[in-house]
Amino acid sequence: QFQKGLSLPAFQRAYGTPELCETALIRARWPDGFRCPRCDARAASEFRRQSLRYWQCQRCRHQTSLTSGTLMEHTRLPLTTWFLAIYLITQSKTQIAALALRRQLGVSWKAAWLMHHKIMEAMRQREASQPLRGDVRIDDVYLGGERTGGRVGRGSPNKVPVVAAVEMRDDRPQRVRFDVVATFSFAALTDWASQALSPGCGVVSDGLLGFEVLARLGHQHHTVLAPRGKAGCEIEPFRWLNTLIGNLKTALAGTHHAFKYRKYGSRYLAEVQYRFNRRFDLAAMVPRITVALVRAKPCSRRLLS
Repeated sequence: QFQKGLSLPAFQRAYGTPELCETALIRARWPDGFRCPRCDARAASEFRRQSLRYWQCQRCRHQTSLTSGTLMEHTRLPLTTWFLAIYLITQSKTQIAALALRRQLGVSWKAAWLMHHKIMEAMRQREASQPLRGDVRIDDVYLGGERTGGRVGRGSPNKVPVVAAVEMRDDRPQRVRFDVVATFSFAALTDWASQALSPGCGVVSDGLLGFEVLARLGHQHHTVLAPRGKAGCEIEPFRWLNTLIGNLKTALAGTHHAFKYRKYGSRYLAEVQYRFNRRFDLAAMVPRITVALVRAKPCSRRLLS
């Protein structure tokens, strides 16, 4: 929390012009030189069309731009706007709403919303491939709130079940995962564990029945029954995990006053998770999320909304 991060003047020096952003995007997409997305050839000729830079493969004649085949495909916004959005999202201690992005970037709310969700989708795809290892503490959480005139409590249609897990090392949290699941059934938690946990993890959970499936999957599962009330949040196996869950709920409630948890929850959770897991090097988040954007599977606005 005491790191300098990437200051705004340093960001402007690195990404303040279209040419600097273009160079950074080339470095992120082709760190070892151009590779044709169709035939993987290296030789290509370059040209510009309506101020956009293109590469034409000398083997298969396929033409590609910097953003084609990425989450930024078909964007009409300049690269400087994209990089400024990346900076604002990654360097914020909490989250940033699309309305705040709109004000900062000078774009429409729809453009800011779509850009935000594409960046969060890149985070989600990246985090989905990073399972936790070693000593892991897990808990079941419900996120979201009831809507006016609707059911309250866990039966609310806007509440979603989430598995919160933290990887511990030397009694300190290293990496977290917040994953939306269908239910806390054996089947749903089996699917979750196959993606979220490396083989042979040592897992500590509370007494939720569904977590018993972890032992059947080969993990060293230990159950600790926590007392009710505040005392249950402060017992040692779950103290850090409960702190992270509390910070998560505060960040979501303080920034986003209304969104559909069941529809968009996985992306908003991935944003919190991505920033926490890379908190030791804030300055590196801008180039890292740029790499994630160009490697993620493209998603249209229809799929995101």
